[in-house]
Amino acid sequence: MERGTLPVSGKAPAATPGPGTRNVEAGRPKPSAEHRTRVLLADDHPVVRQGLIACLQTKKNLEVVGQAADGQEALKRAKELQPDVILMDIDMPRMNGLAVTEVLRKELPKVKVLILSMDSRPEYMLRIIQSGARGHVLKDASTDELVNAIETVGTGQPWFGPGFARLALEQMTGGAEKPADSAQLTKREREVLIDVAKGFSNKEIGCRLNIGTRTVETHRENLMAKLNIRSVAGLTKFAFANGLVTMREGGRS
Repeated sequence: MERGTLPVSGKAPAATPGPGTRNVEAGRPKPSAEHRTRVLLADDHPVVRQGLIACLQTKKNLEVVGQAADGQEALKRAKELQPDVILMDIDMPRMNGLAVTEVLRKELPKVKVLILSMDSRPEYMLRIIQSGARGHVLKDASTDELVNAIETVGTGQPWFGPGFARLALEQMTGGAEKPADSAQLTKREREVLIDVAKGFSNKEIGCRLNIGTRTVETHRENLMAKLNIRSVAGLTKFAFANGLVTMREGGRS
């Protein structure tokens, strides 16, 4: 995943979300002066976490209660600290941020997840929503937009930009031409397809299957040719539609 810059100030004021962001309807409840939204930071880059802490600790309505450097640690810290909001990166070691979100949705439904990512590829849009995340904000968002997103998600309201919603809808309703049956795939192609649908990178798939990265790329190219699919999003949809991956195991494992 590409790494973005830390939030910087200078865009829309905190009371008014920046252009292109779908805020909740007017009059959404604001955190009271007595209540501070407790935030857990989950990102595998120490510089990003420290930058976020510096950014958020000046906000009176927010309190950073902890941080985690990988997905399993994020899950453990969430259970220990019971934060209001987890600011969650997607691509982390040991456990994918979306997989963590799915576990939290079942085990700690009161803990709300706000995905913080530089990745806005269409294939991630639907999976973010399916994971149970309450919102998504890009890493190059302004400080004010980030704070608004945290406060909004903290009240139980969603925070997704209109572009995000449109892409997710396209993933659900749009589409590639009808693909061929999965029976024509080789065992290795099915293994690669399943890991692609779970969100693993080529390098990670190669490590899991003990094959080279270039070999993984070749398998992906063959999959797209066999199934008449032109995108990773299409491969993911095919895997779900054919029962190769279920919602329960849709994240990394």
